Amino acid sequence: MTSSNPVGRRTLLVGGSVYAASDPHATAIALDGTQVVWVGDDDGAERYRGEADEVVELDGRLVAPAFVDAHAHLAQTGFALSSVDLSACASLNAALDAVREVAGAHDGSLLQGFGWDETRWPEGRPFTGAEVDRAVGDRPVYLGRVDGHSAVVSSALLARIPHVRQVDGFTDDGRVERDAHHVVRGTVQALLTAPERRTAIERALTLAASRGIAAVHELGAPHLSVTDDFATIRSLRGGPEVYGYWGELHEAALARDLGCLGAAGDLNADGAIGSRTAAMTAPYADADSSGHRYLDVEDVRDHVVACTRADLQAGFHCIGDDAVATVIEGFRAAERVVGRDALVWARHRLEHVEMIDAGGIATMADLGIVASVQPVFDAWWGGNAGLYALRLGERQRAMNPFGSLARAGVVLAFGSDTPITPFDPWAAVRAAAFHHTPEERMTVRAAFGAHTRGGWRAVRRDDAGVLAPGSDATLAVWAVPGGLTVQTPDARVASWSTDPRAGVPVLPTLEPGEDLPTCHRTYLAGDLIHDHEVPTR
Repeated sequence: MTSSNPVGRRTLLVGGSVYAASDPHATAIALDGTQVVWVGDDDGAERYRGEADEVVELDGRLVAPAFVDAHAHLAQTGFALSSVDLSACASLNAALDAVREVAGAHDGSLLQGFGWDETRWPEGRPFTGAEVDRAVGDRPVYLGRVDGHSAVVSSALLARIPHVRQVDGFTDDGRVERDAHHVVRGTVQALLTAPERRTAIERALTLAASRGIAAVHELGAPHLSVTDDFATIRSLRGGPEVYGYWGELHEAALARDLGCLGAAGDLNADGAIGSRTAAMTAPYADADSSGHRYLDVEDVRDHVVACTRADLQAGFHCIGDDAVATVIEGFRAAERVVGRDALVWARHRLEHVEMIDAGGIATMADLGIVASVQPVFDAWWGGNAGLYALRLGERQRAMNPFGSLARAGVVLAFGSDTPITPFDPWAAVRAAAFHHTPEERMTVRAAFGAHTRGGWRAVRRDDAGVLAPGSDATLAVWAVPGGLTVQTPDARVASWSTDPRAGVPVLPTLEPGEDLPTCHRTYLAGDLIHDHEVPTR
């Protein structure tokens, strides 16, 4: 990946719509090197045309701040893109057929598949290890569930790690979760070479740029990736900027040595709802289990204190209400050690935080804790007929409370958790605006801000994510299939904001079922990191 926009290059984009609070009716924008130098209308742009190295005719396209994905796993995403995609399989047998077809042309090395979801299959169950063996023969195979917290593996892979049979979370039918899953994933990581990992990371970053994403938060952890990935990422050029986190308990010094912003991210307080490993205060609606919590209050407290004193961000993966409550209590315990001001300054973060009550939300707001959340989770699994309702019954209505978090003043940073859900930021904005629970909906503008400025604020860059003279030239150019408007799906939002006289900048119409915008260009601080045939002259 090499730079395609040298420092000092002057670019003028005209004839579109520019999302800029300083000029809500802007149609043009001028860039000089790494910065925006002017925003205005096409008439005003004429003074910059003669000096521009490139004039981009937008033909009505939208120019807006580029997106930030606040939760991604780059190597895993890259491997998933080149592995067996099981997400669209309509049945257990269809999934096995897909694996069998790829295995038949496979060279015998590790075969991976991702995205299966037994709740969408008529059989209502996962495949077994024996069924996978019949499909693939004597090949090491790892097939991950859509939530990334359990998998089914072949006998050939288990033969490489016979001790896993004695680890918590192993079952005789070839399914692994919890500690056993972590052990298996560690073996999978060891089977992948450094060049393969580099290629996978490059593939993921190229895809991110093509989706209008200029920055990514990489959430590494011992059960997900290897520490060498951070050095690989730093060696790459020309793609999105990457901010690293290493999720390992009591390893603030290691996170700093790796060049990370925090010992945070996928430091798991629990698992996931789909795999029934998220920790609940009451049993699941469809199983005699309350999930599994991996950390206690003292673990959380000590980790937060250590990170705060090291000027690093702490953070935890927490989904179930029991896990979230434990993490919140741990933060309050840490406050008693280092004080509120130190916690607010550190800007710690929680990942997913899907089941949080009003008291927990108030604590997050009070201590300046960022909510790194994934709106597409609600779009895919929310609602009265979704996975969450199957697993949790009526409790699902209170999940993913984006609106409540925003109203309380909690900083929201949207992400994908790719490869769990894909790089698709407009889908995330739409999911937040049209949440299954009406009380938790946000305006499109607020959701867009959470996926742009919110991601920058989560890495303690409060000046980024806007287009104005003097700001970084970090933006994306979009072809919008529908109209541009001020969309307020929540009827409680004052109607004046949709009136052009209010001076509110417009964004794409994102009604469910409508086509989403497509990215034509992505710039990171003036560097063109994605280009899809925008006419120039």
